[in-house]
Amino acid sequence: MADSSWQQVESDNSMMRMHLSAPEGPGLFPGIVVIQHQGGVDEFMQNLTQRLARAGYVAAAPDLYHRDGPDCQDDIVTRRSRLRDRNIINDVNAGVGFLRGHSAIDGNRLGIIGFCMGGRIVYLMAAASPAFQAAVAYYPGHTFRAWGRDLPSPFERTAAIHCPIQGHFGADDKNPSPDDMQKLDAELTKFNKAHEFYSYPNAGHAFMDYTKESHRRDADEAAWPRTLTFFKEHLQT
Repeated sequence: MADSSWQQVESDNSMMRMHLSAPEGPGLFPGIVVIQHQGGVDEFMQNLTQRLARAGYVAAAPDLYHRDGPDCQDDIVTRRSRLRDRNIINDVNAGVGFLRGHSAIDGNRLGIIGFCMGGRIVYLMAAASPAFQAAVAYYPGHTFRAWGRDLPSPFERTAAIHCPIQGHFGADDKNPSPDDMQKLDAELTKFNKAHEFYSYPNAGHAFMDYTKESHRRDADEAAWPRTLTFFKEHLQT
């Protein structure tokens, strides 16, 4: 079981809500920041925080669209297009600050996981913030592009990555494509960054999202235990 609630934290003079799930019972647990896909902190993302809580983590999914305001009716593509890496870094760091201040969390054991654009942000934050001991990126598209001016892309930050990364990719995905996965793998290897990548046959983008037709149960059931094993290795031992 997991206890779930909506919490708020300030980021860039804006109140950012977060979906928080925690294991039942006392104790100091590792914390994980869960980064949304383009659809926002929707049913799938809320379920992810609960799955992580059942596995023994306090998980928080910040709403990266908070600057749009609660009454925004724009479509998700438009909302995503407004995101900028500089603001994203501030938002994730605000989430980290919240977790470190939580009475149930060991702030020295923090991980990050993300899906789609969230996977891209995981790669970004593994370089941009020293807070994390483990990072898991699911089908991280647009990793080679910066969002906003005057900052390097996540890919261009590879040399600064400071924690192990696990990546999950659909073999039929177009963004990231299998070639993209190989390029990321080569760059991480070039800079001697600890990483492990997995590719899933007959799976495209968003194969983990059970709310969509893109969901592939076999890939989901193979990837998730690998994720939990990875987090256990780096956050619970």
